[in-house]
Amino acid sequence: MSLCVEIQKRLGNFQLDVQFEAHQEPLALLGASGCGKSVTLRCIAGILTPDTGKIVLDGAVLYDSTAHINLPPQRRNVGYLFQQYALFPNMTVRQNIAAAVRNRGRRAAEVTEKLRRFRLEEVADRRPAQLSGGQQQRTALARILASEPGMILLDEPFSALDGYLRQQLELELQELLEPFQGTILWVSHDQGEVFRNCRRVCVISQGRSQPVQTVEDLFLRPETVAAAQLSGCGNFAMAVPQGDVVFLPAWNLTLRCAAPPPPGIDCVGIRARQLHPAVSGEVNAFPCAVVRVIQDLSCTTLLLRPLDAMAEAPLLRMELDRESGLADQRELLVSVSPEHLLLLR
Repeated sequence: MSLCVEIQKRLGNFQLDVQFEAHQEPLALLGASGCGKSVTLRCIAGILTPDTGKIVLDGAVLYDSTAHINLPPQRRNVGYLFQQYALFPNMTVRQNIAAAVRNRGRRAAEVTEKLRRFRLEEVADRRPAQLSGGQQQRTALARILASEPGMILLDEPFSALDGYLRQQLELELQELLEPFQGTILWVSHDQGEVFRNCRRVCVISQGRSQPVQTVEDLFLRPETVAAAQLSGCGNFAMAVPQGDVVFLPAWNLTLRCAAPPPPGIDCVGIRARQLHPAVSGEVNAFPCAVVRVIQDLSCTTLLLRPLDAMAEAPLLRMELDRESGLADQRELLVSVSPEHLLLLR
């Protein structure tokens, strides 16, 4: 089972140009708000029509601009879990699920099985407005699976939820999707959510997709600024490679790399947790002024300015344990290990 997507779509001044493949797996589409993730899902589902390209699911062509094929949504065998679940408001839970069952002869049995599996028996005769957020999500997912889809699209399923409820529903969704044997596209802008739920990820930045990679590669070895930003990196500076070092003009720093930078590198990223207090003589050590201290529940964030930095240079963020005892320092010698420098395009 697999999904192949190669499509282009213009919406006003926005240009979508994405291509990726997904197999029998949860594949994350990760990107900032407005980058084109939801537009991609709507094109796959048949809600929007691409301008050019091709979409193939398990060997069946859903869309092909050259062959003039464009299957309507109801023939694409795709289940779409919208952000607000899109339940029929005037139908009960039982009726919402029944509406998705294709085989009329098995409708009653299928609804009974889904009510039991999704723990909805006690609310089967309630309407969506009478349900909790978790019950609404389970009803929407039960309805999707009752249609026996070849693929499921999850469009930021927890974006409207806060803290505790979000955690609970994420655990429930993981459990309920575990038996599903098809492709799952999981759209998110939350790197933690992606890390917990997917093994591979396709980053989308300003309408353009980047090559699919493992989640581990994204978080440990991002290759572009967009990927590093989405993986949680917060410190960036333009870089000039010089042999096995990089010169960062904004901070007036020369830092040693673990290996000579490959061609095309023009930026360096440094994760806040990988900056650390240094001792004199340590590799890549440089003095900084402590500009601001931010105390959180579990960590202390120091905003630093390298002493030789340009006036308009961005501040460096360094995260330490709350009990580090360095919050009252005015100046600090810090370092980043060569293997922790992110060499980016």
